[in-house]
Amino acid sequence: MADEADFLAYGRQDIDDEDIAAVVRALQSDFLTTGPEIPAFEAEFAVFTGAAHAVACSNGTTALHLALDALGVGEGDVCIVPAITFMATANAARYCGADIVFADVHRHSGLLTPETFAEALDRAGGKAKAVLPVHLAGVPCDMPQIAELARQHGLVVVEDSCHAIGSREASGAMVGACRHGDAATFSFHPVKSLTTGEGGMVTTSNPDLAARMVRQRSHGIERDPARFARAEGAGEPWYHEMASLGWNYRLPDINAALGRAQLARMPAFAARRRALTAAYREQLQELAPLVSLPADPAGSDPCRHLLNVRIDFAAAGRTRAEVMNALKARGIGTQVHYIPVHTQPYYVQRYGRQSLPGAEAHYAQTLSLPLFTRMERRDVERVCGALAEVLA
Repeated sequence: MADEADFLAYGRQDIDDEDIAAVVRALQSDFLTTGPEIPAFEAEFAVFTGAAHAVACSNGTTALHLALDALGVGEGDVCIVPAITFMATANAARYCGADIVFADVHRHSGLLTPETFAEALDRAGGKAKAVLPVHLAGVPCDMPQIAELARQHGLVVVEDSCHAIGSREASGAMVGACRHGDAATFSFHPVKSLTTGEGGMVTTSNPDLAARMVRQRSHGIERDPARFARAEGAGEPWYHEMASLGWNYRLPDINAALGRAQLARMPAFAARRRALTAAYREQLQELAPLVSLPADPAGSDPCRHLLNVRIDFAAAGRTRAEVMNALKARGIGTQVHYIPVHTQPYYVQRYGRQSLPGAEAHYAQTLSLPLFTRMERRDVERVCGALAEVLA
């Protein structure tokens, strides 16, 4: 068994002295929450992505919920969600009262495609209100074509960009600029490219959408006198109104301070992740065709959150569990992203068993290998060498 100190997890945060100092400054300030770090983080993230507006919240799931709610998704609506994603993508639509039509994905990349989106639209029977393309592992979907098809059918577009901080589309625009979608959502969980501990963000070009999300993340409370229903309340300094039923989805200043320090490091983070991905591509060529890393969409420049490879376990004569356990014994952590959401018991009970062959084929052969910024090229070589041993 490998030494715990040498264990390579599939993902890991990268915290340095500047990050720690930023959090300490926030702890020593007058505000631990609802303070100045929040608007500062939002403004800096908007500049980073090229979006007009950014709204911070407590995590990536609440980001999805806020965006869908602000776009009017509710009871009787249908949201189209790719079957390969974390279950939060679908769950956020259910929180709004909407139903889900699961779309199939490309069997190699795991991404929603214009073709699988069109097929899901047919099954939705004209009831679809929104589509949630997922930039799986940080690799951008074909947003121009997906968005064009969505507009033709009157759908709003919420990009689940929780994996794609720092990724660029084929146009050169940063994911989150909202060139094609109505909103884009992000997660700052510790294994993501940028962390706040826990946290999330929604970007949008629509100022009214941003204003509603700001209100909804804090119990639906309105503090702008220009928006009060009771005009005389404008002269009362303590006065505020609950304009709608919102939630407590606020991000504390402590977390935002960490996020701002991490955001300043994102160019270095992105460069490191791209270099490690390139090293993996080179090393994995020796394991072809048993193991492959799907090609990136033409012109795109992903900042990968996951190094999700395809392994032909049947041809190797090893089950995925056997491979994962053998790698763990060699000090290498792995994970599976993801179990197709349409096969989860809750959704089977609600919609019955469904066959989505692309998603099922992708799931059968996917495995995420270690990828985090503190890794070196020798770590990539170690992972690929161990994988070669295990697959014999």
